[in-house]
Amino acid sequence: MISIPAMTSSAMTPSAISPSLAPYLLLIGLVAAERLAELITARRHTAWSLARGGREYGRGHYPAMVALHTALLVGCVVEPWATGRPFVPLLGWSALAVAVAAQALRWWCIATLGKRWNTRVLVVPGLPLVAAGPYRLLRHPNYVAVVAEGVALPLVHTAWMTALGFTVLNLLLLRVRIGCEDAALTDGGRLRAPASVPSAGAAS
Repeated sequence: MISIPAMTSSAMTPSAISPSLAPYLLLIGLVAAERLAELITARRHTAWSLARGGREYGRGHYPAMVALHTALLVGCVVEPWATGRPFVPLLGWSALAVAVAAQALRWWCIATLGKRWNTRVLVVPGLPLVAAGPYRLLRHPNYVAVVAEGVALPLVHTAWMTALGFTVLNLLLLRVRIGCEDAALTDGGRLRAPASVPSAGAAS
């Protein structure tokens, strides 16, 4: 009789949570909470903009953007846990520094735009373009933060497949998003935006 060894539970299930993975999962939880705060803030700002005659552009791509950012956080959790990705100190700490800097840049954008910041593309007639804060240097600083975070956050715990997949899809989506914002600014020839300043009311 040939004896066939039974598969152990460890061979049938994903890797156990490692000591380094637990604080990483906490980090992802904090980022998820921050994203929720962004959505709540954006909802209030949307009401403010619409009450002042604001017009929304690009509704069609918005669900895809939300889904992609949700997938980023899910991938950050699933990939290291399911594949046993290790924490590599040099890579992990460097990526964490970039992720923190990206968050700081994002909230600098939010603070600078005030009620005109949004996750949606909204333009309020009559409002001037913002040329303060990070917008003195970049047209779309918030998207710089998004790209940096999309690479860095997964790499904190070596989730390179998530970093690569998000980055490729995000760059494709940003082409649509930025084109939508530029079209919103030039709609009807009423507003022309110099290359060095952002839209007035778009979440860039």
